[in-house]
Order: sequence, then structure tokens, then C-alpha cells
Amino acid sequence: MRILRNLSQDKLAITSLVIIVVMIIAGVLAPLIAPHDPEEVNMKLRYASASWSYLLGNDHLGRCVLSRLIYGIRPSVLWVLVALLASVFLGAVIGFISGYFKGKTDAMIMRICDIMLSFPGYVMTLAVVGILGAGLENILIAFVVMKWAWFARVIRTSVMQYSEMDYVKFARASGVSHLRIIHKHIVPVTFSDIAVISSSAICSMILQISGLSFLGLGVQAPQAEWGMMLNEAREVMFSRPELMLAPGLAIVLVVSAFNFLSDALQVALDPKLMTSKTSNRPRGRKRGEQVSYEYIGS
Repeated sequence: MRILRNLSQDKLAITSLVIIVVMIIAGVLAPLIAPHDPEEVNMKLRYASASWSYLLGNDHLGRCVLSRLIYGIRPSVLWVLVALLASVFLGAVIGFISGYFKGKTDAMIMRICDIMLSFPGYVMTLAVVGILGAGLENILIAFVVMKWAWFARVIRTSVMQYSEMDYVKFARASGVSHLRIIHKHIVPVTFSDIAVISSSAICSMILQISGLSFLGLGVQAPQAEWGMMLNEAREVMFSRPELMLAPGLAIVLVVSAFNFLSDALQVALDPKLMTSKTSNRPRGRKRGEQVSYEYIGS
């Protein structure tokens, strides 16, 4: 409840949350919302301008741009969320094991994470796609392979911090099982950290899948995807710039919404950030008093 109350005070966070929810609902209900079949080819409408039947016009094959934009939410956002959940779950399990039990278990897991993190993210993704082939499924597999080690390391640090608390030590001394301690005492306090890093990681994943599709390594035709729509509109980017503008704005909008929500979520989950944010405002001054740049707090 405290988190919702803090978020409700941030208008930008509420706006971002509304945009994300609307995007997700539109992607799930795409067959009901989209006015036309996104893969229907009609060469008579090739590069047709916007009309009441086709609000955003038609592409080089006469397909409805609006319908393809709505269906593009699925691979660009919804399936990325699925890959994110899989990565977070795998990284959380490994991070909890490493951070709670420590010792040799922690050392072995962290060496594996170091090896995985030594490769740049895009290089690892391209390697997996090069081995398995282009396609949405293979990119999602690459995301899980690439992201789990990063989540495991971040979550492990958080778990190590809270596992040394007095109440956790008391629970161990009382004979409470490790699984129950993790479930009752560690998971609730680390959930905020997991939520923040998850909301920030999805932005890079959306940009990566759009970038790979733009290069022809991601979602394949005729399936609709925002990055591929940008690639298909390159030839007419000066004569029909709106064909690139629509998917480009969609990517910017959803990535910005997740970024703003991530920042607001971090502030809402950490009262110290909210306190410092409000305490750094300049003090008011009386009439006739010189402007002072003194700030309250440290």
C-alpha cells in the first residue's frame, strides 16, 4: 500500500504506468482491436496515404500499418516480458543460493557469472542467434542466457546484505529451516531490489530485439514487429517518413515509460531517496531578503 501511495503522488509515474498497461492490453487483445489482418497483402493500396479505413496508411505491400503496429506489441513487449520473467526467476534462484549459503557455493557460482558477464551483451546475443538461427524464439533464448548472470550477481549482493541481519541469525539459531528463512525473511525485503532492476532491464531488451529485427536477425516476415517495420520503411524514409515515424515513436514511448516507471519505483521503494529528493529544495525567503542557495539537509 505504501508503494502505491508513493507512486500515486508522481504524475509522470502514473502516466507511464497507464501507457504500459494500455500497451499490454492492446497486445493481448490485438485480434479484437486491430482493424485489419496485419499480414494481408493488397498491392492496390501500396504506399496508400492515411484514410478512415487505414488511419496510418499502408506499407510497401499494402498492409495496414496500424494493425501491424498493434500486433508488433506482442514480440516487442509481451514476449520480452516473458523472457525477462524467465531471466529474473533463474537469476533469483541462483542469487539466493549464492548469497545465502556463501562459501564454496558462492565462489563457484560467482566464477560462472564472471565468465558470462565477461562477454558484451550484444556479442553474446549475436553468438546465440548465430548458432541457433534468426527468429523470435532464439532471441528470447539469447536474452535468458545473457541476462541471468547479471540478475544473479545483483540479487546475490542484496541477499548477502539482508542475510546478516539479527533477525535472520536468530531464526537460524532457533532451528528454522533455510527454505523457510529465505521465504519468510529474505524474499520480502529483496523484492524491491528485484523489481527495480527488472523494470530497468526491460528497456535494453526491447531496444535489442528491435535492433536485431531491424538488422534482419530477429522477427522474420511476414510477422509484425516494430524494428522490422523500421527496416521495411527505409527505402521511403524521405518520401513517406510517417512509415518510420509510427514504429519509431512506439519504441521511444514504451521505453521511456518503462524508464520513468523504473525511476519512480526506485524512489517509492526506498524512502531515503524520497527524503533526499524533497530535502534538497531551496528554502523560501522573506520579502526584501537576498536570495540564498542554502539547502536543507545534507
